[in-house]
Amino acid sequence: MSGSAQLENPRGKEWLADWDPEDEATWDSKLAWRTLSISTFALTLAFSTWFLASALAPILTNLGFVLTKSQLYWLAAMPGLAGGSLRLVWMFLPPVLGTRKLIAITTALLVLPLLGWAIAIQNNETPYWVLMALAFFAGIGGGAFSGFMPSTSYFFPRRLQGTALGLQAGIGNFGVSLVQFLTPVVVGVGIIGTSQTFTDPATGDQKDVWYQNAALVYLPLVVIATILAWVLLKSVPVTANFRQQMDIFSNPDTWWMTYLYVMTFGTFAGLSAQFGLLLKNLYGAGNTAIVETLGDGSTQLLVASYSVPNPIKYVWLGPLIGAGARVVFSPLTDKMGGAIWTMISGVGLVGSIGFTLTTLSPDPASGAEALHADFTRFLLGMLAIFLFAGIGNASTFKQMPMIFERRQAGGVLGWTSAIAAFGPFFFGAILAASEPKVFFVLGLVYAVGGVAITWVRYARPGAPKPG
Repeated sequence: MSGSAQLENPRGKEWLADWDPEDEATWDSKLAWRTLSISTFALTLAFSTWFLASALAPILTNLGFVLTKSQLYWLAAMPGLAGGSLRLVWMFLPPVLGTRKLIAITTALLVLPLLGWAIAIQNNETPYWVLMALAFFAGIGGGAFSGFMPSTSYFFPRRLQGTALGLQAGIGNFGVSLVQFLTPVVVGVGIIGTSQTFTDPATGDQKDVWYQNAALVYLPLVVIATILAWVLLKSVPVTANFRQQMDIFSNPDTWWMTYLYVMTFGTFAGLSAQFGLLLKNLYGAGNTAIVETLGDGSTQLLVASYSVPNPIKYVWLGPLIGAGARVVFSPLTDKMGGAIWTMISGVGLVGSIGFTLTTLSPDPASGAEALHADFTRFLLGMLAIFLFAGIGNASTFKQMPMIFERRQAGGVLGWTSAIAAFGPFFFGAILAASEPKVFFVLGLVYAVGGVAITWVRYARPGAPKPG
């Protein structure tokens, strides 16, 4: 038995008697990939639940909810606060509960926020505090990540952890894009519950919709994932009590990698939560009268209206690109190492954030054509940010298992994931309190710091911790 994982006596049938993925002669690859498949399916549903509030927030006022821009930013931010907080709990659970119980129980808990949102959305007089509570409970889906990822890492040898963790995280991240893409698709047909009236902000036209479907569509899949996890998964007996897991905080690389994962996944999660509101508030479809005041005090109408695309049609593209980049680049990090790709990610983020900063002041007086051009530039800049954040998500998760020994690596994966999950909360808080330009300037400064850390500590020739 290798010393890479400290094993204890099995605690039941679900616990493997012995497990060493570094020993090719005894490693059960079928069990490892089965675990990855089921836990990834469950993680995708968890991410969809986690970001349900961000998919609903941009349309709540169109359904008759009376909410300010600041309230909507906070509503989309609350799952980030919950997800980050719950990850600080979930990160300690893999050695305690084991993979089987952890994934099955966590997935079953997703029923609570899904049913809650399905009921609340049907009444536009639902109190704001109820919506915020539901947004908080959706954070269960965010907490799942810090338990699922370390648990999966126990099943794979180091040479495959970049690919395995990249696939799980990347495909799981598709849940963000899925909920934002699927929501406007499934709300057109009434099956269960009462309809809502949707008012188009540009034309004033109204139509019946059933936004409870945006939550209910996941319930059968959650039940299936729970059953699969309970019946087919096993648990690796890794010994790590609470005190032992705390030793990661005495390692300086825990803090450096936390900074870098906030730069990458924090950006992905934070912008995924706020992308729809940013699009709507900066470039949302609507009518604007532009008036000139003449010398005699009278006024003259210059421009009557303008219109740019409905942001709901585009918001899913960012998370899709970010998640796809994490999947595609994960095998490359196994071949080339993670540090070089983290460096590329950081430089790319600096450039794309800087470019996007030039698109944050659309001027209706410039006319519809110029507004459309500005919108296109803003969208391209945002998609580039998602791309480089996704690359960094893959590369940092390759670095951590290489920098830390196996037991510590699981804890560091959980810890860094927990802190980065606060991205939606901090991004929403900053946007609620300031202008988008301030928000993006802060992001640019942070990314510059990430580039410096990566070069000095991990990527330069002779770096202390290449990986």
